[in-house]
Amino acid sequence: MVKASFEVLQPVHGQSFIFRKFDKSAFGAPYHFHPEYELTCILKGNGKRYAGSHMADFTAGDLVFLGPNLPHCWKLDLEKDAQTEASAIVVQFDGAFLGDAFFNKNELRQIKKLLQLSGCGIYFKSATRAAVNLKLLELCGEKNNFRLLTGLLEILQRLATSNEYILFDRNRIIARRTLAEQKRINPVLAYLVENFREQVSLAEAAGIANMTTNAFCKYFKKITRKTFMETIIEYRLNYAIQQLVQTDKPISEISFDCGFGDVSHFYKTFKQKMQLSPLNYRKKFMWSLDEVEKNAIASL
Repeated sequence: MVKASFEVLQPVHGQSFIFRKFDKSAFGAPYHFHPEYELTCILKGNGKRYAGSHMADFTAGDLVFLGPNLPHCWKLDLEKDAQTEASAIVVQFDGAFLGDAFFNKNELRQIKKLLQLSGCGIYFKSATRAAVNLKLLELCGEKNNFRLLTGLLEILQRLATSNEYILFDRNRIIARRTLAEQKRINPVLAYLVENFREQVSLAEAAGIANMTTNAFCKYFKKITRKTFMETIIEYRLNYAIQQLVQTDKPISEISFDCGFGDVSHFYKTFKQKMQLSPLNYRKKFMWSLDEVEKNAIASL
């Protein structure tokens, strides 16, 4: 049975927080959670990012800030190239790593708001992402712990004063979950993350939550604002879209690969959600790429 694993983090070398550069092996970590805040910069690699019930593509340059106990994992797309390189810079820190009341200081009020917002999961973009990623790269070789600390505070302040971000959970559903709710729903989400491309069992998911199926269905919708089946379909369609635009696999193969046992059902569900058939979605995407390439050539 797959569960959202609890990760114990321990700072090293006298540091009060963790600043590390990871290689490809770190992307094999299971869906997990921990009480520390986490800032992740993807240096190389692409695939799928999972945070709470959110699922999206990730690629090099992505910058994400996650709050405490928000379950997450990054899965590399190894189907295209098993030899693909991957690496990331990850900063993790406890909310009280500088003292219980440190972020209550008036000078740090913006950072405190950032920390509160991080429970939703935050994706930073544009100039903010570029500047912070550059700062993280600079700090990679820093041996002085004081400079690492002041560098982290500078990064948090830059993020806190930016409006160049997207929330994974715009309705703040995840951020409002109690710790007890997180402990019950996280293993269920882990089960979905690891199994949505296979046969997913409602009974097994309910068993993970230690509930009857009827009680579980009501509970799942209350916590996630989606039905159990809607969440599965969302995961499967998201994965299907990635396969449609990044591979030349036949539609039928993609249908089975993303968890739909019937091609006609896949077509119907995809068109209902995306307003286009899978084939037309792929054609439209390729047409958009052609237009971008033509415009780039014309501007030379």
